[in-house]
Amino acid sequence: MTHRQRINALVGLLLGMFVAFLSSTIVSNALPTIIIDLHGTQDQYTWVVTATLLASTATTPIWGKFADLVSKKLLVQLSLILFTVGSVLAGLSQSVGMLIGCRVIQGLGLGGLQALVVIVIASMFSPRERGRYQGPIAAVMAVATVAGPLIGGVIVDTSWLGWRWTFFIGVPLAVVAFGVVQRTLNLPTVRKDVTIDYLGAALIAAGVSVLLIWVTLAGKSFAWASGMSYGLVAFGVVLLAGAVFVESRVTDPIIPLHLFRDRTTTLATLASIAVGVALFGGAVFLGQYFQIARGYSPTAAGLLTVPMVLGSTVSGAVSGALITRFGRWKIYLVIGAVAMTVGFGLLATIDHTTGIALISGYLFVLGLGMGMTMQNLVLAVQNSVAPQNLGAASSTVTFFRSLGGAAGVSVLGAVLSSRIVDLITTGLAALGITLPDGSGGAGLSNLNELPPEIAEVVRAAYGDATARIFLIAAILGALAFVAIVFIREVALGTRTGIEQLRDAQREATAAPEAATNR
Repeated sequence: MTHRQRINALVGLLLGMFVAFLSSTIVSNALPTIIIDLHGTQDQYTWVVTATLLASTATTPIWGKFADLVSKKLLVQLSLILFTVGSVLAGLSQSVGMLIGCRVIQGLGLGGLQALVVIVIASMFSPRERGRYQGPIAAVMAVATVAGPLIGGVIVDTSWLGWRWTFFIGVPLAVVAFGVVQRTLNLPTVRKDVTIDYLGAALIAAGVSVLLIWVTLAGKSFAWASGMSYGLVAFGVVLLAGAVFVESRVTDPIIPLHLFRDRTTTLATLASIAVGVALFGGAVFLGQYFQIARGYSPTAAGLLTVPMVLGSTVSGAVSGALITRFGRWKIYLVIGAVAMTVGFGLLATIDHTTGIALISGYLFVLGLGMGMTMQNLVLAVQNSVAPQNLGAASSTVTFFRSLGGAAGVSVLGAVLSSRIVDLITTGLAALGITLPDGSGGAGLSNLNELPPEIAEVVRAAYGDATARIFLIAAILGALAFVAIVFIREVALGTRTGIEQLRDAQREATAAPEAATNR
């Protein structure tokens, strides 16, 4: 591929990545309307989100392993097809049950796009060269994450569109991405015997799904300390233990366990879990803070997170350019982890009266840390593994980051909910109002119907409780910083993934011939 072809292919891949991340967040502001229109329940509300999360997270390492075995171009296109079909069917859904099933199909495509885009980029560009493209990648991820709720809110508020367009809107972009990839992505397929560990894949997917179901539903559908909770944890652990046993025995495992003998991979994976919990868990509740505690519309709430996008884009672009120029990457990971921790620490000081300009500054600092941390962790791992394990290693880091994010949203949500109830109860008690047991929560659905003095207590509770979420995120950011400090820096390679793989195969072929000639 010429340089122009690689850049054009990169545009198609980033478009696919944008669609994938957009679909994860665009539905958030539309869900209340969807559930009411389709006559769904609160449990089904949760499952509309959980279905995609389960399917994408559980299949990410499987897509990554396939990328080491068969055509990457074919896999990217298959992911886009699954995503497009799932999106169209979701938009046509006539019941919440049908919508949940379609969201699973969407999630399968999403898992593929999450894993494959970074793998294909690694195949096209050398680690040293890859740095200069970190900025656009960070920008796409940040913009899609913030733009999703914003676009979803606008679509729902527009009478002639309706909630179904939250699913349809990504279809044209996915089709364009498919066409660009078909025309420009011409990576050679390195032929080798394909052996797929179906049992290991099934056990990994099942084990992760069970644990994600537990963290998603615990505290809502059943208590954290209950027989159902203990049973799900035990079942998930048994399934994953079985997966580890199988992976240690098969010839071609989905997640090669020997990857974790490398210190960089192990520490980057640990840091990714902490980053996932902190970023996904913390960022999800920003919209709620702006809407409930501060009274902004969904559209305005999305715009208020723009400083975080700007920080992420700037730091991703600048650190990437410097990495490409000087070949050093660890210093930017360290600085990024510090900035992320400081950003969350500053946000842990906010309440329902904190000035918006001050919050914007805090979000900018957080964005600076995000841009230098997320993709550079993947780069560090890609630079340290053998070329034949590039796909599995890249998807493993992405998988654990998503897993941490899924767990973070649920656990931090439970902490937030408990704190809100305590603050509402205390605030109303000061007004001489005693709440019955089991009540104490209020949200956008009934906030405007409350008497002004009670509504103010509720808004203040949401605003003051959010700080605790960011405090926990700051602690996790500090843990990620500790893991990053102990990562050993290895000079960035100057060969693409395809070139490394071809050279490795030539060496493997030449070794027996040399021995025979002797």
